[in-house]
Amino acid sequence: MEIQSNFSLKNYNTFGIEAKARQFVAVHTVAELKTILEENKNEQKFILGGGSNMLLTQDIDALVIHIDLKGKKIIKEDDDFVWVESQAGETWHDFVLWTIDNNFGGLENMSLIPGNVGTTPVQNIGAYGTEIKDTFVSCEAMNITSQEMKTFTNAECKFGYRESIFKNEVKDQYIITAVIYKLTKRNHKINISYGDITAELAKNNITFPTLKDVSNAVIAIRQSKLPDPKELGNSGSFFKNPIVLKSDFEKIHQKFPEMKYYEVSETEVKVPAGWLIEQAGFKGKRFGDAGVHKNQALVLVNYGNATGQEILAVSKEVQKTVFDTFGIQIEAEVNVI
Repeated sequence: MEIQSNFSLKNYNTFGIEAKARQFVAVHTVAELKTILEENKNEQKFILGGGSNMLLTQDIDALVIHIDLKGKKIIKEDDDFVWVESQAGETWHDFVLWTIDNNFGGLENMSLIPGNVGTTPVQNIGAYGTEIKDTFVSCEAMNITSQEMKTFTNAECKFGYRESIFKNEVKDQYIITAVIYKLTKRNHKINISYGDITAELAKNNITFPTLKDVSNAVIAIRQSKLPDPKELGNSGSFFKNPIVLKSDFEKIHQKFPEMKYYEVSETEVKVPAGWLIEQAGFKGKRFGDAGVHKNQALVLVNYGNATGQEILAVSKEVQKTVFDTFGIQIEAEVNVI
């Protein structure tokens, strides 16, 4: 466990942005994490997981602690359910594939989402009709100041749309070290309510899909729309889908009757941010080495040597134009550092 100075983070963020950490260390056990925190109490710290949900716009003048805890296991099971625990440093997609290989259901719709397991509760990640909160039982987390361990239950995490207690009340206070999910062993709740999945399954003549079929369909859809960060720097969906009051939306919809939307409550609707960005003329648009992906307008990309500031400037231009055009504010889902 060696602390390195002036360390390049280019390979530790999926945008592939060149930025330096004043100091950097990777921890592989909870004991190592505790030691690093105890020995560097007065140091400014930056906690780094898979680097998939951030945009680095500057060097990090801090001790960057890379959470590289590995391991997954079954905690308990009965005839219908299994409780599985994954360490925070496991790659999310690899973990999802492991659950499917074991015929454990509940995570298949979230196949191929970039990042590590430890960050999934922070964002309450989700895709194609499912979210982490649907299967999340609890997580273990270490208090950065006291090094005491705490268990956060599903209710205590206060999950919302891409929200949790870790982005609000206890932001920057805890490091998640492990997560437990409750998954089905039989009578799986196959969710193919999204049209893209239905169409992909139909294309392959699949009428009664298995967990693996759903996962494969999601992977195929995501690969057709989203670039591989190893080939083209990106952080997946850069923006959240905005939620708008129905009373406000009705006025906007009269002006733009072709605007897509989904009801989320009696008083609110969700509007696809990708549709708004595409209609605003940004899909496939390039600004030097920064740009908007040609297949999915929600995704901002680094074509090679874009800086974080250049990608941030594109995001702000997108936000401004969407607001000026539709009167709808879209927020970044990615953390801007």
